Amino acid sequence: MATIAIALGALILYLVAYHTYGRWLGQKIFRLNAEAKVPSIELEDGTDYVPTEKGIVFGHHFTSIAGTGPIVGPALAVIWGWVPALLWVIFGSILIGAVHDFGALVVSLRSKGQTVGDIAGRVITKRTRILFLTVLFLALTIVLAIFGLVIASVFKNYPQAIFPCLIQIPLAVVIGVTIHRKGANILIPSLISLVVMYLTVAFGNVGFLGNFNEYLGGDPSNPDSNGLSVISWVMLLLGYSYVASVLPVWTLLQPRDYINSLQLLSALGLVVLGLVAACFFGGAALTPGAERPALEIVAPAFNFSPEGAPSIFPFLFITIACGAISGFHCLVSSGTSSKQLKCESDAQFVGYGSMLTEGFLAVLVILACISGLGLGTGSGESFISGSAAFEARYASWDAAKGLGAKVGAFVEGSANFLKSLGLPAKFSIALMGVFVASFAATTLDTACRLQRYVVQELAGTLAPRHRVNGKRTGEFVNGNPLFWLTNRHAATLFAITIAFLIAQLPGGEGKAPGTGGLLLWPLFGAINQLLAGLAFLVITFWLRRRGLPYFLALIPGILMLILPAIAMSLNLRDFADNNSWLLFGFGFTTIIIEVWMIVEAISVWKKSKGILESNKDSPKATDNDGGRSC
Repeated sequence: MATIAIALGALILYLVAYHTYGRWLGQKIFRLNAEAKVPSIELEDGTDYVPTEKGIVFGHHFTSIAGTGPIVGPALAVIWGWVPALLWVIFGSILIGAVHDFGALVVSLRSKGQTVGDIAGRVITKRTRILFLTVLFLALTIVLAIFGLVIASVFKNYPQAIFPCLIQIPLAVVIGVTIHRKGANILIPSLISLVVMYLTVAFGNVGFLGNFNEYLGGDPSNPDSNGLSVISWVMLLLGYSYVASVLPVWTLLQPRDYINSLQLLSALGLVVLGLVAACFFGGAALTPGAERPALEIVAPAFNFSPEGAPSIFPFLFITIACGAISGFHCLVSSGTSSKQLKCESDAQFVGYGSMLTEGFLAVLVILACISGLGLGTGSGESFISGSAAFEARYASWDAAKGLGAKVGAFVEGSANFLKSLGLPAKFSIALMGVFVASFAATTLDTACRLQRYVVQELAGTLAPRHRVNGKRTGEFVNGNPLFWLTNRHAATLFAITIAFLIAQLPGGEGKAPGTGGLLLWPLFGAINQLLAGLAFLVITFWLRRRGLPYFLALIPGILMLILPAIAMSLNLRDFADNNSWLLFGFGFTTIIIEVWMIVEAISVWKKSKGILESNKDSPKATDNDGGRSC
């Protein structure tokens, strides 16, 4: 009963938090106004700035921020015990993560859809803008380099997930074009697409679909059946990301994310139903005719010294990023979602609500790993259950930290919940494989679009401009390489090229080409959390300049500046001891940038109170006035 009590308690806490703290933030702190002009209408361009219903924006936002982060982080962090992981997820998401996402979204809405990097240059100092954008560029480069590998790994381990993920692309384009031209409701065609995807999951091992999936992904049980190589998948996925990034959001990004959100939320609903069934009736029988095993927590509540693991402080708070607090979310809030909301009052539902939904997903991941695995894993003579199943995955830090181990723990544990409902084992495994791959894919294409914005903003700042009487004009000098990077196609090609150059390297001794993202992955956790601290810094200054209460952003901001700095410093020592000078260089540079930004913030702290920043660098509005009630 403990498992279902945790799930139910977390759900109630999230609902209460949304209707109390979330509402208070929206009404008393950010003062959302349904009559306010919003960037999607004021700057509507049909490509990036597109007024959109809040349900569709929620689908895009939730699937983009979630990715595999709330899966791999909690799935690894339970090695320190499920209680610390659970507490950080629940209270971190309510008091820190959701405030961060909500705040970044509102600040961007009030700044004509600018990213937090651009806003930092106005609310703090101009130098801060360059420093912030540099951190964004590094973080997004790692995301692009690694997430292709994540998806490729899922396709290799669960090839039956390939066709259901690929079919989403043409379905989304058809829906997007049809709705944009005819103004139809997106719900019905999306539900039809959802049914099609579930059918492709159910028949993923049969006939043409089975042959198609095996041809592209190989057969994990047959060493001679390899499918496409990892580097081939990375190339294809980055190519797709380029197309998704430069197309108008309504053609692919919005409808695909909305379809995905329905698929992901319905899968979460099935996992919850399976958890309930397992609690009251037991899991699926391990052998025909055997009793159904009881659902129980098979992991230790606390384990402060796992074999080979770093100390729980500060690394628990770095390992679990998405699901509690993640700096990447501020990029989605201010990079894409703020350009699509057609009503300012929708920001609570999208910003605060999406983060709580992700927190609940992370709770279910924890339960799948600490209880679902105990219902049985493996096959034949290697089949194990109970605490032995958990120990097999979490015997040591090295055993648990691999990408396959973390994803596999969640897939197998959550599939056990589905099997408790009587669903076939192959269908359950395939559905959870699609679940993980779909999350990763939506994050990949959104990250590519965000990186395009960052490259364009950096190029626009650094590119030389014509001078008249010694003063710079607004016109760029043609022919300069930085000038070309202000173009969306050139900026996107630059982004995926850098990511590919990193990805095509072997990720270590004995690793295949295409795994190069693993080289920089040890940095991502700390950089990601540092980014959250810097975003809180921007939100704090924005509130302070308006005479609004800012301690709700300042206190978690200080926490998220200190924790990743400690973790990065400890990592630097390990990098130096292991002669990993590339990682050392990136990590040391990141710490210098953090210190520099903090110094810049301190230098203008006193004179910023009650003084509004200049808006001369904000995008100019079109002729559409956009002021209307929602």
